[in-house]
Amino acid sequence: MFEKIEQAVRSRYGSVAVSNLSSKNDGVRAVAEAFGYTREELSSIPAEANMGLSCGNPTATAHLREGETVVDLGSGGGLDVFLAAQQVGATGKAIGIDMTSEMIDLARRNAAQGNGGKGYSNVEFHLATIDNLPLPDNSVDCVISNCVINLATDKDAVFREIARVLKPGGRLAVSDIALKQKLPAELGNDLMAYVGCIAGAISIEDYENGLSKAGFSGVEVIDAGSDLNAYAKVENQAGCCAPAMTQIGSASKSLPTFDSACCTPEPTISTENELHADLADLLRRYNVNDYAASVKVFAVKGT
Repeated sequence: MFEKIEQAVRSRYGSVAVSNLSSKNDGVRAVAEAFGYTREELSSIPAEANMGLSCGNPTATAHLREGETVVDLGSGGGLDVFLAAQQVGATGKAIGIDMTSEMIDLARRNAAQGNGGKGYSNVEFHLATIDNLPLPDNSVDCVISNCVINLATDKDAVFREIARVLKPGGRLAVSDIALKQKLPAELGNDLMAYVGCIAGAISIEDYENGLSKAGFSGVEVIDAGSDLNAYAKVENQAGCCAPAMTQIGSASKSLPTFDSACCTPEPTISTENELHADLADLLRRYNVNDYAASVKVFAVKGT
């Protein structure tokens, strides 16, 4: 099952990378602003770095300092990496990790074209999963992530990897999705709800316990109070919430391919590829905000 989930996540977000979603789209920009990015921040980086996939703005709460090394888990098109690079300056480094080759390719193009056309000299991107980071022990000052850890099938392994690469006293500043109460079985068992950041989320209490078990102190998981229905601002986007799907044959229900649609209230049916509307139907019957929350996560590695 874990392999199916990972394959679905990889396919899902790989399709987003080639979807041409960017801050040039009013809806994509509105999603980012709804989760805490300012217009000034969005205009300071390549428009293609923002695809409406966020559930917060970790660079606004990480308190990054000049000269630090920061790692972004699930860096996508580079949105948070580029913002972090501005904060850590030329003597610092911002590193992006993503499991999807299409996202890495996009981020590297953005890095070469950004910074006023001069490119970013203090960023790098690595193709890897976030539970197996290609980084040395005790090498990072801060780890950030934005709506990605909820997608990991082994979150304890992710927490251990974060602790491994952080320097003693290093910190974690993450935006994510966590559960406020148990999901209804119909929603919780849906693979595409997992890919859309819902069923893969753990409870706030389990999040706190998982980080503590990995050796973190000062753990806080705070409900940001954001409206998860903000994703509906983007028509035909492939963001983190309610993906509509293209089903290839009835046998492929558990592992469909993906259309670029999210939180669409009235999914349509294509004559060539039938859109699998089960998840959209679920979300019409359940208010996601009743069960899940956008959270701000903070923790410090023990010294």
